[in-house]
Amino acid sequence: MSTVYAASVSVFVLIFCVFILATEAQSSTPAPAPVPCADRSNRSCSECLQNVTCLWCTSTERCVDYPVRNILPPNSLCPLNDARWGVCWVNFQILIITMSVLAGVIIIAILVCCFCCCKCERMGNRKEDAKAERQTRARKARQKARRTEMQLRHDEIRQKYGLAKDNPYARMDDH
Repeated sequence: MSTVYAASVSVFVLIFCVFILATEAQSSTPAPAPVPCADRSNRSCSECLQNVTCLWCTSTERCVDYPVRNILPPNSLCPLNDARWGVCWVNFQILIITMSVLAGVIIIAILVCCFCCCKCERMGNRKEDAKAERQTRARKARQKARRTEMQLRHDEIRQKYGLAKDNPYARMDDH
């Protein structure tokens, strides 16, 4: 269980660090007046990406509007390994692979946690069931001992007053 905990903590820390880096990269520079992305071509990646709607292509050194109708920019606009968005040091190809791996790790961690919780719950139910069964057996044993003790006392009293019958059918034989 500790490895699952360590893995989930490390995933959380990694996501938190990426979030901090992304917000720091975007918030460290003041937002200039809205300039069209095409006017930022042939400059630098950092100037282009000051506007979050812009996409920088390193192979052509062009700054273009991000194609919002598509999730990923088409290859005709810019190849994925040359496309930059948000930060200059991460290309789309690495971003997609990293996000896919993180999503997979998160899903696996959630499934492992669910599996462990269900398994622990079942183990707890088994323990509770076994404990209840032991208590029931002990209760029945005490009850049987009390019943036997009571029967012995009754038999002693019957013998004392001469009411003891060796044969349960003796009363029928007397008539």
